[in-house]
Amino acid sequence: MKFDKDGNVTTFEKKKMELYHELSLQARDLRFQHLTSITARNNNIIIRMEALKAVVTPNSLLVLDFRGLGLERWLVMELAPQLNGDHGALATHSLPFEFRALEAILQHRVNTLQARLNEVHPVILDILESLVDPKLLSADRSKLHILLQNSKNLSELETDIKVFKDSLLKILDEEEMIEELCVTKWTDPRVFEESSLGIDHAEEMELLLENYFMQAEELGNTTRELKGLIDDSESVIFINLDSHRNVMMRLNLQLTMGTFSLSLFGLMGVAFGMNLESTFEEDPKVFWLVTGFMFLGSGLIWRRLLSFLGRHLEPTVPPQIPTVWKRNQVNSKGGEVKSGLRG
Repeated sequence: MKFDKDGNVTTFEKKKMELYHELSLQARDLRFQHLTSITARNNNIIIRMEALKAVVTPNSLLVLDFRGLGLERWLVMELAPQLNGDHGALATHSLPFEFRALEAILQHRVNTLQARLNEVHPVILDILESLVDPKLLSADRSKLHILLQNSKNLSELETDIKVFKDSLLKILDEEEMIEELCVTKWTDPRVFEESSLGIDHAEEMELLLENYFMQAEELGNTTRELKGLIDDSESVIFINLDSHRNVMMRLNLQLTMGTFSLSLFGLMGVAFGMNLESTFEEDPKVFWLVTGFMFLGSGLIWRRLLSFLGRHLEPTVPPQIPTVWKRNQVNSKGGEVKSGLRG
């Protein structure tokens, strides 16, 4: 699909050799070996943002191999108005065409990353809030599975954001590359004259790239904070489970000590049950006296054991869960991004 600087949109089909000849490019220039890249070749800007492959010329924007990638709606409903300067977020209408084209593609990439972050952010927060409950005796396996899947998606998103940032940073570190992206400057004498009069298009291009680099940096920071929250909550979950396990072990130990105390003084009952004659059988009060002594002795022994347990094994206090699971809403209006360019 071709978008020219006059607002015309056309769909074309050409052989690769014809396209190479028309753009004065080599075959290697359009191989798109990297998932995210921005390069300049022979007054053309070659861009790939994962599925989106495009070539920006001084007068047009060519989007290649877009069918079946879910880009049709964006191309028709959003890209065309942005290139015509009808979108309120863009401030590049007075600048050459490549500025509008490049900003539209960068904005689309940032919006895509923002949408992916908005998708996993509330899900992860909901799961973490339920898993860090101090009253939780066991972790829900289904929730842990969902958390694992979203953690993988978050890691992939963090990698994509890093690759996007690195591609912009690579250009920002090289002034020559920024100059090469101002393709109209080298083909339009009027634009070249404006550049010599103080309208520095290279500086405007640098501001454009820095603006979207900062937006990607913010997304990366939010992603890292969310991953840190997952790591912290994992520690809290383990502490809670350990605390409940310690309570159960302590209760089991107390019951064991009670059983030991009863068994110890139960030997008196065993002694009187050996069918040996003694003078105690004739006294009706001896039965209650011996039974009371057995229970009293068992109780005293149990209390002594509990006192020993209390001195040497202090109970584990469940950790206080801070209210850190506040929903820091990620800005869902990914499309409302402002450019740092001066019109």
